Amino acid sequence: MIRTRRYDYLLSVLPALEPIGSVPPMSKRDFLEQVIDSNGPVETVEMLLLCDDLTEYQALLAEEIDHGRADFAVLSIDKSENEAVLPAFLLPEEGTDEEADARASVDAIWSRYFRRAAAVAKRKGSGFLRDWIRFEVGLRNALVTKRARILELDAEAYLVAPDLADRDIDYTHAISTWSATSDPLAAQEALDKIRWDWLDANGGWYSFSAREIEVYAAKLVLLHHWRRIMSEKHRNKTGSIQT
Repeated sequence: MIRTRRYDYLLSVLPALEPIGSVPPMSKRDFLEQVIDSNGPVETVEMLLLCDDLTEYQALLAEEIDHGRADFAVLSIDKSENEAVLPAFLLPEEGTDEEADARASVDAIWSRYFRRAAAVAKRKGSGFLRDWIRFEVGLRNALVTKRARILELDAEAYLVAPDLADRDIDYTHAISTWSATSDPLAAQEALDKIRWDWLDANGGWYSFSAREIEVYAAKLVLLHHWRRIMSEKHRNKTGSIQT
């Protein structure tokens, strides 16, 4: 279904997004609330923001950040249990046991996330969300394949939702750029710049459509991801928490 609704006002009031490394002009939650108040593409935006929430959730599991520093837009924190609450569609089916293998559990969550996002994209007629899933899944699995080869592991066991990947995209340049540096921060920056460039090329600029809002969400996610990385780097250097 082709969506013809325009979002001139919402797009006009959203603050401009500067390139990777700049400070996000608003929180993910504030952005989502603006989309909700403007009757924007809420479900597709939520799926894009949830991707970053899950990245934070994974960091919580790995004890890389504490619960007090988590900044969720879609997920919530159960204060009584002091843990993140996942929506039902991300939880394993009854009778399965993912807790025995933490990696498998996280991979399974990501697989359920991307499949749910693909279902939302189809139901809402979001060409951008569909294309972003194909690109993102393909990029992630290309990285997994490269890492597996380096470690002499079976890559198939580590792929996430491979059937959703865009098989027509050549990730050779992205993987070469990523593997050319031994500095993890520089490697991550190179990947996220590739993601940013892809968003620029698929923005649907000046269409004033839902696509522009969805691209804004995906870019805002990248900015918040980088703010956390740089804050953690500063925190490790100074021994204090940067606010």
